[in-house]
Amino acid sequence: MHKSRLGGIVIDCQDVDLDDAGVFWSGAFGYAARRDPEDPGNANYRSLASPPGEVLMLLQNVDHPSRVHLDIETDDIEAEATRLESLGAQRVARIRDWLVMEAPTGHRFCLVPPQRAGFEEHATAWP
Repeated sequence: MHKSRLGGIVIDCQDVDLDDAGVFWSGAFGYAARRDPEDPGNANYRSLASPPGEVLMLLQNVDHPSRVHLDIETDDIEAEATRLESLGAQRVARIRDWLVMEAPTGHRFCLVPPQRAGFEEHATAWP
């Protein structure tokens, strides 16, 4: 058995300064934009400080056209990938400790380790 849930919304930004993107999205949502405190030298990401309990919001510098994608948190990336493949998803790439997938609708999403508090009690359990 493994668990999964919606973990985050990632705003993919092509050919933009992430600090400038952070100003816009911070203003749009009212959440402060910041560099990752655990990896402040990484220029490819900014997080938006969403309130506790809400999904994570992240800005990411990418090579492909700008879009929004979802992150699905899971305690077993391989089991969740297999489950979603049975629904028609396909594996696209492994990056760091997450897996990029594509839904049958063409939408990209990532499988990531648990990112937010409350995962064990709020995630869906799958056989």
